[in-house]
Amino acid sequence: MQKREPNKQGGATGVSVTPAAKRGRPFGSGSNTAAASAVAAAAGELAAPSALLGPSLQVHSAFAEQNTKRIVLALQSGLKNELTWALNALTLLSFKEKDEVRKDATPLAKIPALLDALLQVIDDWRDIAPPRVPIKSPRVRTLGTNSSVTGFENEFPLPSEKITSKPRRSGWWCEEDDLFNLDEEGRAEKLQCAVAASNIIRNFSFMPDNEVAMGQNRHCLETMFQCLEGYVTEDEELVTNALETIMNLGPLLDLRIFSSSKPSHIKMTEKRAVEAAMGMLGSSLKAWHCAGAELLGRLILNPDNEPFLMPFAPQIYKRLVEMLNFTVSDAQAAAVGALYNLAEVNMDCRLKLASERWAVDRLLKVIKTPHPVPEICRKATLILENLVLEPQNKPLLLAYENAFADMLFSDNRYADAFARILYELTSRTNSKVAPARGIWGM
Repeated sequence: MQKREPNKQGGATGVSVTPAAKRGRPFGSGSNTAAASAVAAAAGELAAPSALLGPSLQVHSAFAEQNTKRIVLALQSGLKNELTWALNALTLLSFKEKDEVRKDATPLAKIPALLDALLQVIDDWRDIAPPRVPIKSPRVRTLGTNSSVTGFENEFPLPSEKITSKPRRSGWWCEEDDLFNLDEEGRAEKLQCAVAASNIIRNFSFMPDNEVAMGQNRHCLETMFQCLEGYVTEDEELVTNALETIMNLGPLLDLRIFSSSKPSHIKMTEKRAVEAAMGMLGSSLKAWHCAGAELLGRLILNPDNEPFLMPFAPQIYKRLVEMLNFTVSDAQAAAVGALYNLAEVNMDCRLKLASERWAVDRLLKVIKTPHPVPEICRKATLILENLVLEPQNKPLLLAYENAFADMLFSDNRYADAFARILYELTSRTNSKVAPARGIWGM
């Protein structure tokens, strides 16, 4: 069946216009305004505004080309100040203003090993992150084993021994070339780095030049889906960045990559990936379940993903129909968009959707309300039109004949669609299934 390509937001390029003003701290707002004024006066003629990058800090366009190797090595070093410098630089280079048209954006494919280096930062955090399901570990009992005074899981020094602790400074961004500690403070630092790396990867996924390289990188997809799996205990910003990255790559995503011959880092499977997406769909957070519905709608556009998604079809339909009853218009739009793509897959999908309780009622509710976006109402109408094309669905849909007739005469925008629905519903009904209950015709 011919699939309809969804419009990709955030990745399209526009015509050349004057870049919008950058956000940032006004000139002269620092503590040393005299020094800042002198530096600005000296650098005023070095570069034109059109050749500068960054949201608040102006970075020359040649910076990425001259420092790509150093950026990758800094990410791989594990040193705090090097890692901080690389993450800050990449955040600026990957940032794009809402109305900005940047011609010299840095494609990820032109920087060897950069994507794997960023993913390694996230993997380092995932290695020490809390488990997906918090489990209380058993207490280790050491009764007098090589210790002066022992207890349950604790060791105490003798009274004569001196307890010394290494003083630590707060604010690790200002420390020297130290490695990360393994205490709570070190875990917090690792998490900050992982969130920053995920934000950079998310920004890269909006660039059209990076879509193919990222969509075919197994390590990237495994790490992003692993972040979705741990949404119960994981940092919300990290999960959101991973979810948006996968959404941007959704139309290009082939779940068979998890069983391919490409090297695997996490042993992700197609089933685990779909279960991670289902976890987002069932989340109580509005942003997550809306994005989860949109992600499933994009995954089904690839026919090769159907064998992995169809076993979860009953749960998907049930949750999407629940979202149709939400008062939030974004949730309704995401659910209708996913159901629209699912209804075009095959006959079995249309039969299961029609048999889902409240599905037709809530689709009609979206149209009658109506939804603030006319395109959503049009898609809901097309879903009903697809459902009525299956003869097995006609006994179920005949109960809504009066509702369809009311929409035919009350709403001129969708009168043609409901006329076709009534015609298909009553003019060619199998006498063994149900008698014709209307006189609708073309």
